[in-house]
Amino acid sequence: MSEILSQEELAERVAIIKRFKALLENQRSKFQEYLNVLEMQENQIASQNAEALMAHSELENQIVEGIGSLQKVIVPMKKLYLGIKSSASTYNPADIIPIEKLQDDLSNLQTQVIAQNERNRRLIKLQMGEIREQMVAIKNPYRSRQSVYADVESGNLVQVDA
Repeated sequence: MSEILSQEELAERVAIIKRFKALLENQRSKFQEYLNVLEMQENQIASQNAEALMAHSELENQIVEGIGSLQKVIVPMKKLYLGIKSSASTYNPADIIPIEKLQDDLSNLQTQVIAQNERNRRLIKLQMGEIREQMVAIKNPYRSRQSVYADVESGNLVQVDA
């Protein structure tokens, strides 16, 4: 049984599909940007550039916040989209194909981001282990003394005449 849609309903459905597609494209670009930042961060970890690593971490936090806010909008939009997709309507099914491809691309990017993030974490753990070993190897000449100002000799008697 085919459902006849009014022009207004059809326009609303097309607008939902276009908005959902635009949100997915925006999220895909954010994930691509995040992946690029993680790759640059990997180079900074390897070169042990702490200042650049901090800058990349701050940028990473901003991108993750952007992705989170986009996700809050995409979830309800996806529900609307799935409601439209599942209902018997007369919209063009060719519009659905790019959205499905966008969702697949987004899933692939998310997988790449997770893998890159895991590589960066392993590199950071390795470097932290090396730094700990270096700290242990540092000889502190004042380690066995109670006071930095204490001499090796014991105290002397001081005579005070009044």
